[in-house]
Amino acid sequence: MNDTPTLIALTEAAIDLNALQRAVTTDLDGTVVAFIGTVRGVTPGAAEPVTTRLEYEAYAAMAENKLRQVAREMREKFAGIHGIALTQRVGEMAVGEPVVAVVVSCGHRGGGAFEAARYGIDRLKQIVPVWKKETRPDGSAWVEGDYVPARGD
Repeated sequence: MNDTPTLIALTEAAIDLNALQRAVTTDLDGTVVAFIGTVRGVTPGAAEPVTTRLEYEAYAAMAENKLRQVAREMREKFAGIHGIALTQRVGEMAVGEPVVAVVVSCGHRGGGAFEAARYGIDRLKQIVPVWKKETRPDGSAWVEGDYVPARGD
């Protein structure tokens, strides 16, 4: 039995949440927490706030390396967790489609899975080189983040 499975994926395929849950669940686990990021149809503050689709691109080799880094950091910070899945989609996605998933398993609900999933998505958004283009009726634009990398990122 592998009690610490780690699944890292950068993919054009739809995210299969059931498969991710099965991939991270071990015989030790009674809890699986999933954060799922989806394409939002409303863009607050935009001149025309309706998003029709998003397009994601990534520097694949570096993105996969950084996803592995996020998983290592999660394990260092949350000793009670067992399985981790970090999945980021690339390509075009419609409103409502899942684009990113962070799935974490542990023995009990108080074992750190909620905190680890939150840390995982926050860190993924900070350091994984993925770029997003938002398409709205008034045009398309690449969305810039505001994170300034720190040493070790």
